Amino acid sequence: MFGLIHKNKRVVQIVLGLLILPFAFFGLESYTRTIGARDDVAAVNGSPITQGEFAEELRRQQERLRAAFGPNIDTAALDTPGARRALLDSLVSQRLLADAALRGHLTVSDEALRETIAAVPAFQGEGGFSKSNYEALLRAQNMTPAIFEARLRNDLALSQLGDAIRGTAIASRSVSERLEAIEGQRREVHESLVAAQPFVAQVKVSDEQIRSYYEANTAEFRVPERVRAEYLVLGAEALGRRDAIPEAELKAAYEARANQYRVAEQRRASHILVKTEAEAAKLAAEARRNPGRVAELAKKHSQDSGSAANGGDLGFFGRGMMVPAFEEAAFRMKDGEISDPVKSEFGWHVIRVTGVRPATVRPFAEVRAELTAELARQQGVRRFAEAAEAFSNMVYEQPDSLKPAAERFKLPLQTSGWIERGVPAPAAGVLAHPKLLGALFADDAVKARRNTDAVEVAPNVLVAARVIEYQPETQKKLEEVRADIERRLHAQAASRLAQQAGDAKLAELRKGGAAGVSWGAAKGVSRRSPQGVPAGALRQILAADPGKLPAYFGAARGTEGYMLYRVAKLLDPEPKTEAQKAAERARAEQLAGARQFEAYVGSLRAKGDIEVRSANLEKKP
Repeated sequence: MFGLIHKNKRVVQIVLGLLILPFAFFGLESYTRTIGARDDVAAVNGSPITQGEFAEELRRQQERLRAAFGPNIDTAALDTPGARRALLDSLVSQRLLADAALRGHLTVSDEALRETIAAVPAFQGEGGFSKSNYEALLRAQNMTPAIFEARLRNDLALSQLGDAIRGTAIASRSVSERLEAIEGQRREVHESLVAAQPFVAQVKVSDEQIRSYYEANTAEFRVPERVRAEYLVLGAEALGRRDAIPEAELKAAYEARANQYRVAEQRRASHILVKTEAEAAKLAAEARRNPGRVAELAKKHSQDSGSAANGGDLGFFGRGMMVPAFEEAAFRMKDGEISDPVKSEFGWHVIRVTGVRPATVRPFAEVRAELTAELARQQGVRRFAEAAEAFSNMVYEQPDSLKPAAERFKLPLQTSGWIERGVPAPAAGVLAHPKLLGALFADDAVKARRNTDAVEVAPNVLVAARVIEYQPETQKKLEEVRADIERRLHAQAASRLAQQAGDAKLAELRKGGAAGVSWGAAKGVSRRSPQGVPAGALRQILAADPGKLPAYFGAARGTEGYMLYRVAKLLDPEPKTEAQKAAERARAEQLAGARQFEAYVGSLRAKGDIEVRSANLEKKP
């Protein structure tokens, strides 16, 4: 069963998810929880979801958001009642799935678990699986092997359940083709901007308007309290780069991972796609008499609009990229050979193989850099696990200076620019982490100038900081911001005038007039390729009645002005290659599987005994 590790990276992704992103299903409390706690946020079939478990999952979700959108995202602003309820719904679904897996006796054997762990690249060392690497990486994530293996076993069981449910879905070909047609709809569109800038000269802004704006928006003109800080960064990546990886170790790793560097065989082919076997047989015979005419025949006869224009050329492809019958024939043929008619779900193919790339192994010189990076990362993780606790203790026990820690761990003492409370600048870098920012503005750091605790701002990255300069919050005076306010008011008023002018032109265009509009160059617009057209305007453009073109629409573009759109005509959908068609079929199957899985979870929720304690859900630590 777990031979799929080499074919499908899903299992490895599960393991890395456990290591790099925090555990997505249950915290440690789910292994040690007790029934009946009064502060539980919910109960599922008699099993509680505790406040602690919910708070931990909320923290993990916020960490994932910071990893996806950058450290400056204000995750606290996303902690809304709706978001908390959505997170709880997710935890309830996970608990229901775990119960279903248990009832279905979906288990993972010890042997399969060992195979899975041994196949994870992060746990590799010289000659294969390294127990020391394994234990060091888990220590860095505050996990014991027992906890990790229990979580992984649980996740793999749930993965089996999910794959089984999704695998029963059948993607409707007619529905997927209809969706493809809708997504592929194209319109020829012309644009004309009614710019706001020319209206600025018509706008008069009084002192009273400026003063009123200032008084109504004083918060915009405050300078938040701010600090400058010095800080140390202890990171696995830098620790791993301190010493060069020995050449012998690199070569041993290369030999141990030989399978990882194999490049599968690829074929290049041209084809002619027709509707009947008789037509394909006739074309195959003609192509064999004169192989040089295959491109000409494809352009003239092929029903595959995506490749016909290129003489039927499909480029190089590997196994799994074409439909099975086509692939089987192409990989059975020799270079230059022309096939008998081959039937697939698209029709009948005449195939000519035009190139063969045999399976190869990437040479050591080619993969040396990536091997070096991987082994350095593993080395860094080990060193980080060994140093993290000592680093944290030192900055805490010697709170009046970061220099002792800098000297002991050979770290550069860095200095930040000004960092404002609540609005960290991108230049703040690692200091922009919310927990670290909170520590920098705490009384201990501001008044006593004590070191902050070492904060894990990213996986395997600890930062400790110390305030070296502080400025309290101040309010800018009206005279300091007068020019800025005046510019804003001019821009707002000019935008309104541009919209009024645009609306008038739009009304005239719809009555059949020219409205003095100069249209830009034509461009093809579709859902797949909106060409910069905003979503609201795109919906109107694609919904325009094809029998009543040209059609006209407009949309405000903020301080830029007002954009007019002329929908001139329908365009043919963009042609698609066989590879694109195969990718769209795969996407349709994935969507069908996702809907099937969603329906299954819905049925579990309908049958389950679920109690939500809303009052406890709103409690915040």
